[in-house]
Amino acid sequence: MSIKRIKLRDFEIGGDKLTILAGPCAIENEEILFKTAEGLKNITEKLGINFVFKSSFDKANRSSLTSFRGPGIDEGLAMLQKVKEKFDVPIVTDIHLPEHAQKTAQVADIIQIPAFLCRQTDLLVAAAKAGKIVNIKKGQFLAPEQMKSLIKKVEDSGNNHILLTDRGTSFGYNNLVVDFRGIPIMQEYGYPVVFDATHSVQLPGANGTSSGGDRRFVPTLAKAAMAAGADVLFFEIHPDPEKALCDGPNMIALDKAEELFCICKQIFELVKGN
Repeated sequence: MSIKRIKLRDFEIGGDKLTILAGPCAIENEEILFKTAEGLKNITEKLGINFVFKSSFDKANRSSLTSFRGPGIDEGLAMLQKVKEKFDVPIVTDIHLPEHAQKTAQVADIIQIPAFLCRQTDLLVAAAKAGKIVNIKKGQFLAPEQMKSLIKKVEDSGNNHILLTDRGTSFGYNNLVVDFRGIPIMQEYGYPVVFDATHSVQLPGANGTSSGGDRRFVPTLAKAAMAAGADVLFFEIHPDPEKALCDGPNMIALDKAEELFCICKQIFELVKGN
């Protein structure tokens, strides 16, 4: 099976080195952004892992009108640009509206399509035409085989720099499960596959006005994804998840990241034959 290597700066996603996309769920303030970015850059440089910083300027798919969404596109992109310049790291962030694609592409190296919106044709086309890497998150409601038609929408819009992300599949009410067969199935389409270890332990809407989660299982799922041959890992990470304004129950603490990344890298290299 041949996986396309996606060039980003001086490294390749889908190559011989593990790539990790990580950062706080939503942008809360510059202090948290800078602390997380600095910590993650130090860890990934020490371990020899490719790193892309992730945070969202707007979390539009919230359970309640009162849920924290982030600072919005203008303020949020300005803060992400500061992270990019201060720590010299590439950026991934998500968009919810087609008209946000071009503006986001001025800062982000990877434009992410949220799982709930993965079938929205106008959003996929706009992201593709922005000229950046497009990370399509598999909807919780889709089989991995259904990602093929979403890939074609992006390809037919002139972009073949694509990542595919699995983040679990709906199983009954307020629960997600991970079918690790999805990783090799999606790799058959020729693009690197990302495994989102933190959203996969989310319990959607379980708290009524917000989603729940169980971060205890993040390491287990991340290691299993490496064993299944995933090319990239995605984590939402916060200096103090218990105080996070968004997705705290499924984020992992910054001071726990190094140990987990180290183990995941070892499994990645064993499976990839490095």
